[in-house]
Amino acid sequence: MRIGIRAHDVAYAPLEELIPNIHAQGFHCMHIALSKSIKEFKPGVETMTPGLAMYIKELCTENKVDVAVLGCYLNLCNPNPEKHKEIVEKYKAHIRFASILGCGVVGTETGAVNEEYKYEPANHSEEALQCFIDNLRPIVKYAEQFGVIVAIEPVWKHIVYTVERARKVLDAIDSPNLQIIFDPVNLLCVDNLAQQDEIIEKAFDLLLKDIAVVHCKDYIVEGSELKSVAAGTGKGNPVTGGGLNYPLLLKKIKEHKPYVHCTLENTVPENAVATREFMERTYASV
Repeated sequence: MRIGIRAHDVAYAPLEELIPNIHAQGFHCMHIALSKSIKEFKPGVETMTPGLAMYIKELCTENKVDVAVLGCYLNLCNPNPEKHKEIVEKYKAHIRFASILGCGVVGTETGAVNEEYKYEPANHSEEALQCFIDNLRPIVKYAEQFGVIVAIEPVWKHIVYTVERARKVLDAIDSPNLQIIFDPVNLLCVDNLAQQDEIIEKAFDLLLKDIAVVHCKDYIVEGSELKSVAAGTGKGNPVTGGGLNYPLLLKKIKEHKPYVHCTLENTVPENAVATREFMERTYASV
């Protein structure tokens, strides 16, 4: 694996310090959302110049850190026409930026049918799925023009909430520039925790060739909700009592996805290195 971390989970520092700090903690790549990671200026479409992309690329090259994911986690099904127009422009800016930065993928989730970007049952409707496909298609077409890969991340609360639904999107758009960020915890809810192994197996069966990046975190159960925590620190599974089955996930990665970017999520500066070491130990043991 090429183990990485979200840049905004590292202790804040300006870019010229942040990227060396990521390398110093033993990480090979990062997931960076510009608006969450940069505080020395306000990132926006107007700041996403070729110069900034080349500066970040230079820092990454010097410090041997790949940009695994350039995050653009916006709601492509926002029902407000003006906001949707702004969102599309932001996606296009990220795609242009990524083409110069040389990152692995532009990453996104799959939206909701409301402006608040929150769960409601209508997110899981066929109408919502068709809306997402229709709105994603021109974004992928734009990415094709720049040689950039867009990767969607299925999430149970969003429109693409199962492995099968992700396969439908891939087949409908039918582009090599559309791939998958696989985060198994994001496909779980309190009602399907006992099926987590089946979900992991199914993802590698149905989405195998399209998985570009793996997000690695864990969960604990709090009432009727899952709370995301660092990999290896989960609990609350009704079958095992623990969290995510990392031996199964990492065995699949070892068999099918050598050197894939695996970025940690929901770490804090105090446990990031220990989480990386947990991943490396488990990977070596399977």
